Amino acid sequence: MDYTKRFIVTPSEKVRLRNIDPGFTDKHERPEDVKQELTHYQERLRSLQQLLYAGKEHAILICLQAMDTGGKDGTINHVLGAMNPQGCKVVSFKRPSSEELAHDFLWRIHRATPAKGEVMIFNRSQYEDVLVVRVHDLVSKNVWKSRYDQINSFEEELVKNNIHVLKFFLHISKSEQLKRFKERLDDPAKQWKISEDDYKERAFWEDYTSAYEDALSRCSTKKAPWFIIPANHKWFRNLAISRIVVERLEKLDMKTPAPSVDLKSILKQYHAAKKS
Repeated sequence: MDYTKRFIVTPSEKVRLRNIDPGFTDKHERPEDVKQELTHYQERLRSLQQLLYAGKEHAILICLQAMDTGGKDGTINHVLGAMNPQGCKVVSFKRPSSEELAHDFLWRIHRATPAKGEVMIFNRSQYEDVLVVRVHDLVSKNVWKSRYDQINSFEEELVKNNIHVLKFFLHISKSEQLKRFKERLDDPAKQWKISEDDYKERAFWEDYTSAYEDALSRCSTKKAPWFIIPANHKWFRNLAISRIVVERLEKLDMKTPAPSVDLKSILKQYHAAKKS
């Protein structure tokens, strides 16, 4: 199955999350079924990132969005963690600071975009400003509605400058979220993730669902697409995202750059150093 075609949000498509199965795992039934394939894609991802870093012609921006416990951190650790940290960075966007609030909503986002040769991962992103601000009435409807077009224009400018944008919504069910809340309670190693806001935000599940549906529908473009990834099963989520990112990097047809120095001259220096 072509996961890029299977999970992409077609531009202008009206998304209905209730019609998308968050427990989908393709033909796979167990984590063991994908272990070898996932290892292959992680290794391929590492090789492609090395070409990206060496060539410094392109950059990759990966945006991760999800409901609470959706798996953003897990995706970074298990999939994108395969990359060399020298050329891969992660930025988390939480509640804006007073300085950030004094600027337009994209100011803090633009400052974090990747340089040529880099992979930048946004743990939450510019879409918080059409999600949480909408659900909690932090700005007027006229303000957040105008932001869809602003975000599309912003992402279009990134793509024009060889920053390739991939956006993943990690789709989990409400029952799966509750299960993961329980896992955090039971596992001392995960208890640090517990927040007093967890259940407060859960009460807004339907409001967030509507906000996500509009964002996914309005802001999936040909050049900066959204992908809705079934994420109830972490191992399938990891496989699907790995495949999609690898396929996108392969389309760049990157080659190892030619040396920027005179190799004959460097070779002479090497032989001279051996004699000394």
